[in-house]
Amino acid sequence: MSIMNIVNDIKKSVQPVYLAFGTESYFLEELKQALTKQVLNGDKSNLSLYDLNEIPIQEVLTDAETFPFFEEKKLIVATNASFLKAKPDKLPFEHNTSYLEEYVQNPPDYTVLLLIAPYEKLDERKKITKHLKNNSQLVDCQEIKEQDARKWLDSIISKNKITMDSKAKDMLEAEVANNIQLLQSEVEKMALYVGEGGHVSEADAQRLISHTPTSTSLAMVDAVMHGDIQRAMKIYKDLEKMNEDPIAMIALLSYQFRMILRVKLMKQKGYTQFQMQKQIGAHPYVIKIAMSRERNISQDRLEQMIQELAETDSVMKQGKMEKSLAFELLLMELVV
Repeated sequence: MSIMNIVNDIKKSVQPVYLAFGTESYFLEELKQALTKQVLNGDKSNLSLYDLNEIPIQEVLTDAETFPFFEEKKLIVATNASFLKAKPDKLPFEHNTSYLEEYVQNPPDYTVLLLIAPYEKLDERKKITKHLKNNSQLVDCQEIKEQDARKWLDSIISKNKITMDSKAKDMLEAEVANNIQLLQSEVEKMALYVGEGGHVSEADAQRLISHTPTSTSLAMVDAVMHGDIQRAMKIYKDLEKMNEDPIAMIALLSYQFRMILRVKLMKQKGYTQFQMQKQIGAHPYVIKIAMSRERNISQDRLEQMIQELAETDSVMKQGKMEKSLAFELLLMELVV
């Protein structure tokens, strides 16, 4: 079950055992906070945190079966349940999972147990995994999929009590949608800028979104296509100060120009924007930007630019020219 549904369900009813699996730390933290608020009303005196790389599961369960102090319920969070992996971590002790099998079949009503397995996959063949799947609330905390990015973005925007232009959302999704923590950070920054109840415009988003190699390569492509060598050089110098490797920047520029060429060729064949997105597998905003750019440049020029990028990449990798100089010369060739 998805984290969004689970967090909403927790507000209505709490289950005795949760098994959270996946590598998205933001979701895992959201789950812990939701349970802490609902089970303990925010009071952490009956919250116990365990690292299963340091303590065996049987000792955690001893605590789970002990009555809480002065309260009706207690919350136990045990992370790094590596015994659920195909190849468990090597530890100086053994996890006796038979205790856990018995526990989940008849958990005490005064304890909520959250087991965290921060891994991409669990070993479905193991007896303990099957027991947990049958006797606990499973929580999918894997990294978000592209089709779910907008739902999460809207949820974070709503939580921060602001509104946002559709184009601003597109920019955020294209830049940081696969990193939910960074997405949260960017929205919080915008919320501080516009204030509670404020609105984030496309211009605000352009000004506020943190510079990443991807966003910078997009800006550099714009500068090149508008023949603005000064702006292109300034962007490159800013990247130099950030210790970005010119070879990596060539790879990003090559990707951008190949995307424009690919969109141009598909458009000539009658593909719609949606069909292009499905075929290429890129974010809708990336396709949209490429479609707006392809109108301003010929196929021959695109192919020539891609060739120039490949040649400069080869020169750098072979050490025939200092990287910074080679990149600056490349920019001048691309702008002409």
